[in-house]
Amino acid sequence: MKKYTSLIITIIFCSTISSQQRFSNLDVFDLQYVKDPQIAPNSSKIVYVRIKMDIMKDGKTTSIWIVDKDGNGHQKLTSNTHNESSPRWSPDGKRIAFVSSSDDGNGSEIYMYWVETKQYSVISQLNKSPKNLKWSTSGKYIGFTMFIPDNVLSLVSAPKKPKDAKWAPPARITDRLKHESDGSGYMDKGFNHLFYISADGGAPVQVTSEPYNHRGFDWSKDSKKMIFSSNYTENWEYDFRNSEIYTIEINGSNLAQLTNRTGPDYGAVFSPDGKKIAYLGYDDKVQTYQVNKLYVMNSDGSLKKEIKTDLDREISSLNWSFDGKGLYYKYDNYGNGKIGYVSISGNTKKIADNLGGTTIGRPYGGGSYSLSNTGRISYTMTTPYHPADIAYFDGRKTNKITDLNSDLLSNRDLGEINEIWYQSSVDGRRIQGWIAKPPGFDSNKKYPLIVENHGGPISNYGDRFSPEILLYSASDYVVFYPNPRGSTSYGEEFGNLLYRNYPGDDYHDVMDGVDRLLELGYIDKNNLYVTGGSAGGIMTAWIVGKTKRFKAAAVIKPVMNWISKTLVADNYFYYANSRYKGQPWENFEEYWKFSPISLVGNIETPTMVMVGTYDLRTPPSEAKQLYHALKIRKIETVYVEIPEAYHGIASKPSQLITKIDHILYWFNKYKE
Repeated sequence: MKKYTSLIITIIFCSTISSQQRFSNLDVFDLQYVKDPQIAPNSSKIVYVRIKMDIMKDGKTTSIWIVDKDGNGHQKLTSNTHNESSPRWSPDGKRIAFVSSSDDGNGSEIYMYWVETKQYSVISQLNKSPKNLKWSTSGKYIGFTMFIPDNVLSLVSAPKKPKDAKWAPPARITDRLKHESDGSGYMDKGFNHLFYISADGGAPVQVTSEPYNHRGFDWSKDSKKMIFSSNYTENWEYDFRNSEIYTIEINGSNLAQLTNRTGPDYGAVFSPDGKKIAYLGYDDKVQTYQVNKLYVMNSDGSLKKEIKTDLDREISSLNWSFDGKGLYYKYDNYGNGKIGYVSISGNTKKIADNLGGTTIGRPYGGGSYSLSNTGRISYTMTTPYHPADIAYFDGRKTNKITDLNSDLLSNRDLGEINEIWYQSSVDGRRIQGWIAKPPGFDSNKKYPLIVENHGGPISNYGDRFSPEILLYSASDYVVFYPNPRGSTSYGEEFGNLLYRNYPGDDYHDVMDGVDRLLELGYIDKNNLYVTGGSAGGIMTAWIVGKTKRFKAAAVIKPVMNWISKTLVADNYFYYANSRYKGQPWENFEEYWKFSPISLVGNIETPTMVMVGTYDLRTPPSEAKQLYHALKIRKIETVYVEIPEAYHGIASKPSQLITKIDHILYWFNKYKE
């Protein structure tokens, strides 16, 4: 009888697998994920932002939901139909402040939700949208940041316009160093300032008034003071890497500067007893990548001391433990998001893994966590098989308490994702990457390979959910996405290997990975393809300029010419000395040497070029240099523009779909 039972189970299992569909492009519109989970002070409940794709508006909707720590009682917090964000518990856990878009669609307001009565109401009337809500420790106030416009520069007075005449818009004039930003375009003139409002509602009070940007604030224990980071120097625009930590009374008096060094100091938080301040920063060596350090000082800025974590990893999102004996933080390690803890004496330990899942598209890091008064943690958890859900850490173990995509993904065969390590031929370093295998993978078959290069390059890919990777593998490609030298989460020395050598030996790291995959026996050496966006577009263009091994390439939003890109991009002032020595006109040869356009005469690979029409980080003029050069040389090429897309070329669901569909079309065209 046992044989028959086993046979029946096997038949049912095989039937279930065979009935699963592959992940498809329209599935992108059905994805949901968690963002910004906030655990109640007593750990009983978690509120979070639930993000859903809107197929009719081709965008995302955000609403606030609440769930018990065991996953029960899962429901929408309000009946509000507007986009909601930034839920924050009051210190006593009886109220939740949040931000919601206004009825007229112009800007946002602060709302209050009363937990016991389940009533909610708007409590503000603001001119601009509030950001970064934070309750005062007394529970009397809610602090926030808000942009305050400044007078617009005008050089001439226009002649009087006849009644009912329709003239062109007036000239737009700026004398600012940074005047545009990718993702939003031309920047209004003005500064971000600190504000607070009574938790019972009322008029907002502006705390800061100096003409500088104010970021990352926290409240003192007595709720009479705020701490923040800024750069109160006359040369602040050009001294853009620097920031200091300041305190100010909430009536705008007694401004005090607590740090003073060349380099950024930021992320300051008061200890529970108000006597200490923890913060992040480093002494700026002006190089490509630097890992920050953790410091603690007295509340008056005295007795600064580094807390030695021995991590050699970039950390962020500091939170004091409730007893004040240590600090929690998040970090990436070997392409995986973590939550860590360090005692004041410097003893570190890992608390949780798999933090992330909020960057829908490619498998980048991200995510967030929050800490209760009892030391419990809620955070966004991801794996290659699902985007961010809520995880709850009870002090001993972690439980995933939501499964927002179960209806969709339980009916999809997502293939298999494997980690791989291999040795660099340059210097013997161990290099990490991931392999995505198609559904129904058969190791005895030969598969075409797509190499997907990550952006940054100061960034990393990891074992996180990625619809782009899944759409490639669902089309019967094996996908290889490596973290070559210059990637983060492997330490400062590894991340800084591209200093004045980019692109450089990272090319060999990628190609060594390709050779390692060929050794595994299931890759068709005659069907190799390569793609990547931003820094990944740079690497892709560099690769096809160096080798003819690939059947086709898709170069997405690249930098082709460091000389032209550096002086045209929205961050044009950022690159000198930290990437290459001096400005382009001071070091023409080196800027040209590392420009992929210098290799364009070698390219024989059929190459698709793609960019967003609004891209300000790697402008269309960069992509066109490659396309035009290939057309002149009569190399097979096509130019794809994504209308109204910034550098985040796949920020809308339909844009993600069209990006992948075009790349797959191009690769399929040349597949044997």
